[in-house]
Amino acid sequence: MSSWWGNAWVAAVEALSLDEGRLERGRKYADGGHVAAVNVAPGRILAYVQGSRPRPYRAELRLRTLTDPDWEQFLDAAAAQPGHIAALLDKDMPHSLVDAAAEAGVALLPAPGDLTPSCSCPDGGRPCKHAAALCYETARLLDSDPFVLLLMRGRGERELLDELARRNAAHAARDRRAAPPTPGVPAREALAPRFLPPLPAPLPPGPYPGQPPAYPGARGAPDPLTLDHLATDAAARAHTLLTTGTDPVAGLTPWQDAVRLAAARPTAGLTATTRTLYRDLAGATGRSPTDLARAVAAWRQGGADGLSVLETPWDPPAGPFDRARPALAAAGLPRFQPWRNRLTIPGGALQLRFGHDGRWYAYESDPGRDDWWPRDSPHRDPVAALRR
Repeated sequence: MSSWWGNAWVAAVEALSLDEGRLERGRKYADGGHVAAVNVAPGRILAYVQGSRPRPYRAELRLRTLTDPDWEQFLDAAAAQPGHIAALLDKDMPHSLVDAAAEAGVALLPAPGDLTPSCSCPDGGRPCKHAAALCYETARLLDSDPFVLLLMRGRGERELLDELARRNAAHAARDRRAAPPTPGVPAREALAPRFLPPLPAPLPPGPYPGQPPAYPGARGAPDPLTLDHLATDAAARAHTLLTTGTDPVAGLTPWQDAVRLAAARPTAGLTATTRTLYRDLAGATGRSPTDLARAVAAWRQGGADGLSVLETPWDPPAGPFDRARPALAAAGLPRFQPWRNRLTIPGGALQLRFGHDGRWYAYESDPGRDDWWPRDSPHRDPVAALRR
């Protein structure tokens, strides 16, 4: 953890458990990216944690929310110093604010009895390794945004900032009434032309794209993990545009962009969220999920060139295409039947397709069926393309 409040959260959570083994396994789950679809709401934080079985477990942490009098004490402490509001706007939680709230009897970080973990797994540990993983993932969220903790305690960022702005304005009005009057400025000075200095150069882009916030789920709203996927993709495109001056997907059609988005999704087993993404992208482009899955395989095989090879037959000029069949025969492979840019074993299960990029793309199908799917990576040598 990089922030003091993130480390304080971890220390508070670890103090609630007597089982260091479960905590260590939970930390490894969090470090390994097993925690997904994090949903933060007043009084709780929910996520799905991938364990040893295919279906992820539903882990939840419940945290006691603050009462209205508690919030009044906290807001008074925050508005008492302008530096507190400035720090919160900068996604910082100052020690002095937490200490002032604690002196008023308002504890922000969890204490014994505040935090209640639960999980759909059969492990009766409190917390189990899945809930522990959520605890560590929550610490990462707190690192980047302390308002996550305030939301779990019962109030969201917009509501708190509006109230702090109101109280800050009231403080400023009282200070102005108490301050001595200031001398005026002559009109000729106020209206005199001014020459402003040039704007500073823009800050250089960071080494990596930024991470999107956690998206809460709501009835009828898009899936939080899908929103995270789209926001992450937009951040990566923006970072590339800032660093190179070129949008990497500017020339893609809506269908090509849908295939690219789906291909960027990990596929160590199609999760329910991934299936939903495939269904939504396919429906938005007038295709079926099977069409999208086949196109994703082609994109992973060769990018936009691989997708073109899948979808568009063409007539290659004489040269490498004509030399392919003798080379395949010399390698002891069966006789291939040509059609446009494709070479197919009649009634067999293998096919080669020649791309505009001069590479050979291998395809396979069940014998006797015309259901071709990309396999392996392309190669300029047709024999090598089949034997990878």
